[in-house]
Amino acid sequence: MGRQRKRVVTGEAPPPPRKDDKPSAFHRKEKKKKVDIGKVFINISIGLCIFSLIWFFYALYMRSSLAKRVVTLHPAAPVLDANSSSAKVSPERFWGTYRPQVYFGMKTRSPRPIVTGMMWMRQFSDVDINLRHTCEQGDRLQSYGWLMHDGTNFGVQEIRDNDFTLTTEFVKRMGGGHGGDWTWRITAKQHSSSPHAPVLSLMFYAAADTQGSLEAHVEEKTRLASVTGSSEELGNFKITFRKPVTGEPSSAKYASYNYLKTVSPGLEKLSDIVKHSLNRRFVYSPSSGEKRHYIGVDVYRPPHHPNQQKPQDTRKESDFVVHQVTVQTPFQVEVLFESGSFSNRPNQLVGSTLTQELEKRKAEFSAKFENTFRLESKGFNQANIKFAQAALSNMLGGMGYFYGQSVVQSVYNEYPLLYPEGSLYTAVPSRSFFPRGFLWDEGFHQLLLSKWDPEVTREAIAHWIDLMNIEGWIPREQILGDEARSKVPGEFIVQRNENANPPTLFLALQDLIGQLSSNPDEKTLTFLQRLFPKLKTWFGWYNTTQTGPKPNSYRWRGRDKDTNLFLNPKTLTSGLDDYPRASHPSADERHIDLHCWMAMSSGIMARIAQLLGEPHEDYEATHNILSDNGLLNELHWSEQLRAYSDFGNHTQSVSLQQEKVYVPPGQPRHQFPVARLVRYVRKAPKLQFVNALGYVSLFPFLLHILQPDSHKLEQIFQDMRDPNKLWTPYGLRSLSKADPLYMMRNTEHDAPYWRGAIWININYLAVRALHHYSNTNGPYQEKAAGLYKELRTNIVNNVFKQYVETGYIWEQYNDSTGRGQGSHPFTGWSALTVLIMGEHY
Repeated sequence: MGRQRKRVVTGEAPPPPRKDDKPSAFHRKEKKKKVDIGKVFINISIGLCIFSLIWFFYALYMRSSLAKRVVTLHPAAPVLDANSSSAKVSPERFWGTYRPQVYFGMKTRSPRPIVTGMMWMRQFSDVDINLRHTCEQGDRLQSYGWLMHDGTNFGVQEIRDNDFTLTTEFVKRMGGGHGGDWTWRITAKQHSSSPHAPVLSLMFYAAADTQGSLEAHVEEKTRLASVTGSSEELGNFKITFRKPVTGEPSSAKYASYNYLKTVSPGLEKLSDIVKHSLNRRFVYSPSSGEKRHYIGVDVYRPPHHPNQQKPQDTRKESDFVVHQVTVQTPFQVEVLFESGSFSNRPNQLVGSTLTQELEKRKAEFSAKFENTFRLESKGFNQANIKFAQAALSNMLGGMGYFYGQSVVQSVYNEYPLLYPEGSLYTAVPSRSFFPRGFLWDEGFHQLLLSKWDPEVTREAIAHWIDLMNIEGWIPREQILGDEARSKVPGEFIVQRNENANPPTLFLALQDLIGQLSSNPDEKTLTFLQRLFPKLKTWFGWYNTTQTGPKPNSYRWRGRDKDTNLFLNPKTLTSGLDDYPRASHPSADERHIDLHCWMAMSSGIMARIAQLLGEPHEDYEATHNILSDNGLLNELHWSEQLRAYSDFGNHTQSVSLQQEKVYVPPGQPRHQFPVARLVRYVRKAPKLQFVNALGYVSLFPFLLHILQPDSHKLEQIFQDMRDPNKLWTPYGLRSLSKADPLYMMRNTEHDAPYWRGAIWININYLAVRALHHYSNTNGPYQEKAAGLYKELRTNIVNNVFKQYVETGYIWEQYNDSTGRGQGSHPFTGWSALTVLIMGEHY
């Protein structure tokens, strides 16, 4: 049988392969390759999915972790022990006038204290109800403020209303285990210009704050004779309301009495509760006068608004008791607080005993004041000295104790968060307008208070530093508790963790270190040791989050971003608010004032580290670099301005103009938006020096960064002394008269703030710097000495003159007239006038 031939049939399918036929090697490889590539793609896809999931959950974790950092406190041990403010540890500071926002009141340094206070109103006046309680500029009092206050044991305050004066005095007496006793004395006198003796109602009250109880004890149907109570921090206590007298203990005075016993959901509601409990049904009927209906507290009736739905207040209600005494001037009345644990009390702190104690405390205060500031020996007269005593006393009497939670936000938080609860013992800038803590103000406050009582300064700084979070950030404005929050506009409540404030606490620390050399103090060394771990983090936070675009340059974060409405977007974080910076905020900015703050702070960090035996070389190296005058000139000296300057994306060709709103023909105008003042840019900005001569230009001089032989000092002294630039008979103005933005509004609603007015804190730094350069060998030593004498005299004379004429120390002073303006009383940094008088720098 021959071989079979292979048959080829054209157009037909090839015969099916037999089962035992094997594919060729080429086909096997191709199929295997396809299978391998598919598996690779599947494996890659699975890997990518797993990686994406891991990355997604890691990102979620990191975002959650970063979001929590803003409300995570620093892990280092607190500078202050948990009970450092308690009656057992600090009995002499337990009770105090720690409610600066009210005209007169006291409370304990406790998270949930029993608070006491006084309200008053004039009866039979033209005004319907003129209740006074919280410090308000709108009350238009002739003046009010502490004349003497030692910060601990006693105080004397004078409140001048329209036709009468109230003098409020208090004295404390130590004893027992809960902070001891205290007594108030209120004296009312008619003004000589008043045709009739006013009839006044004084309302003394006690209120609990979510814990503690109060019991009213009534005599003669309507007279609240006393209140007894108890709380965790105070134990048992009694408050006695004595009857008014004419000034002699035995000369009783006719009075009408009312009382109110109710509850309050919060301390910020006390004024409203009293107002809504007032009734005209009561009769004032002295034996030698006509019967008249007067206004008195009766029954609290909450306001009813049928058409207004408000969220229900869910806070716990606490006891609130009011004692009202209505009496004609002149009179004197006393209120006595007695602690239940004070068992060996020699006598009651009232009447002649109180008078003797007050006179003793006044004499001690005056002696300590002269020993500290030496004003009499410097030639100041008694009127000058009384003014200086009042300035110091108002800062001491303005010390507040606050407890609560800040509202904060970071870029990792969609909504604001509540900061951990904390306490703050701090001075406040203004009892009427800023009755809360401000970070950069506090450094200036403590420059004065450290001279009077270093313990106050140590404790205040410790409270601020203990509010630091894990990043090293401290909220720059402390709005703690419902009372504080009720005084703040909503847009300023949330604090953002990228925003700084000038680290002025280093000024106060520098002062404490300086005191160590002449008066070694173990307490200050211990304080610095406890402070140092957090201080390192605080400095590090500034040195990493506020850096600028070039090495060793710095930039404030938090500038206003809405460039359409601001003539020059504000830099609130710098403390100098509307002072002219680069017209168009950007990451290219370099800020000379922040550079100088960091140069000064690094030097103080090096000194503290050396004192404590800690590594100091890095801080010293940073200080040497930032203080290098060559670097300073390279980054910030403007040859065009012949001054130090900020750098950024800037144009001076800007103005505020009425925006154009198109209204179609025939359409009513009122249906369209109101035309606003908006910014018009006539020339595009470019990277350049800002060239605004003013306070910012002076910072290398103000903080002693310039070498005493620097030629720049000569130019700075010329600019300072030029009346067409910074010099006035009242102090240095904040912005040169020659600057295009001098006294220009920033928006249609914002008047100029740091654009010409005289501010005492920067003038203090200028006097201090002139004193430094006048006592340091150099070619400009004599010039500095002459300017020092002139500037010191101008500031002291004007602040004193305005106090005599207006009754107040002011936030700022007009550069044309010297008149006080802005918030008042402003016995925050404006009280540094005392240090200028005493030449304490």
